[in-house]
Amino acid sequence: MTTPRPGSRAEQARLSEARILDAAASAFFADGYERTTIRAVASAAGVESGLVMHYFGSKQELFRRVLEAAPAPEVTAVPGQAAEQILANLADRLTDEPVASLSMLRSMLTNPEAADAVGTATARYRAQIAHAIPAEDADLRAALISAVILGVMVSRHLVKSDEVADADPEHIIRLLRPCMDSLTAARAALSGSTREESGQDV
Repeated sequence: MTTPRPGSRAEQARLSEARILDAAASAFFADGYERTTIRAVASAAGVESGLVMHYFGSKQELFRRVLEAAPAPEVTAVPGQAAEQILANLADRLTDEPVASLSMLRSMLTNPEAADAVGTATARYRAQIAHAIPAEDADLRAALISAVILGVMVSRHLVKSDEVADADPEHIIRLLRPCMDSLTAARAALSGSTREESGQDV
């Protein structure tokens, strides 16, 4: 990728876009999706509202780009390591959930546009998980893992369910480990297929 020449129009455009994304991130994470306006983002970035729309087209796309630029967990395709990587990331979020993630969760639960943007932004993580699972139904398994993580985070940080909110993160991780091991391993899929083929109940 070619770096724009300092002082060029392309470089000015890149810097303006970066300022808008920074201002939008602060606004979305502080005020949520619904209360954030293009005008407020433009004002914070020191640009006209029309320029925000020129670069991003809509508030939903701006929100999606902010989520896309936020740090995301990584899952490698090293055999046997996916479950522990997923659990390690979840443990960090149970202990000290980032403000950005909480804002993302609140927004997706209250606004369909935000929910759609979050779904797009989290697809990359699900794809990484699926790629690390040696099973034919890897996409379904990755989606189930994502659903479990989402449910735990919502229960702990937003709904604040007593049992989940007050539990020791290490205890939660211990209880979830067999589930994650099962969902990320090929063994369960193979044994299930064998039982089906032999006519046994599963």
